[in-house]
Amino acid sequence: MREAGDLALHTSRGAFKRWTKGADHSPVSDGDIAVNNLLHTKLRALVPQAGWLSEETEDDIAGRTVQCAWVVDPIDGTRAYIAGFPDWTISVALVEDARPRLAALYAPVTGEMFLAVAGQGATLNGIPMAASLGVELAGAKAAGPKRYLDRLASLSPDTLPQPKVHSLALRLTRVAHGALDLAFSSPGSHDWDLAAADLLVHEAGGTMTDLAGQPLRYNQPLTTHKALIAAGNARHGTLIGLMRGRLPEFA
Repeated sequence: MREAGDLALHTSRGAFKRWTKGADHSPVSDGDIAVNNLLHTKLRALVPQAGWLSEETEDDIAGRTVQCAWVVDPIDGTRAYIAGFPDWTISVALVEDARPRLAALYAPVTGEMFLAVAGQGATLNGIPMAASLGVELAGAKAAGPKRYLDRLASLSPDTLPQPKVHSLALRLTRVAHGALDLAFSSPGSHDWDLAAADLLVHEAGGTMTDLAGQPLRYNQPLTTHKALIAAGNARHGTLIGLMRGRLPEFA
């Protein structure tokens, strides 16, 4: 992860190329491709039997095992990376039986390394971390798309909207170490945006689900997901209760 971060930083300091891809014209750069290729070589050597699912590699469902696969976003928050903002990350998860078992999220500019192993907790730069406690939404620090924050504020006016975090994986992981109390994600995010953050949140004592409270499954034929929420366990329950019967307004 650190080698990949160094490569991304080095690329960002030069005259790198950038272009758009797909129907949504999402940005991609030389840095995305270089990090993808490095991680593909390094990670596949660690677990040769694992499949591969990455934002920057053409998906081959038949070529990746259902049971075990690396799920990778070489640069999550490419817009921030291209613009020179600090809140982009490298996101890696090892998924087995549709759930992440190993996670690493690295923010090279700030030097934050988030790691988790299923059943063994989560750390930030080697120090155990935990999602914030509490049930109430009053005073809770919340991040996500503006329409979600506005709707939440209309139902619970005392929540505290926070500035945008360009990397979705980092936004969700901020819940894992208590910098945020809750975070939203719009529909349409992909496995590679979510898998590492999912394990980090859960191993830190939080919960990350869709708006109906259902857990996510990864490395499936469909790699996109519905709108999501992440929060500490107790506060997550409060959010699910608040949104019950109001899902069309949030979806």
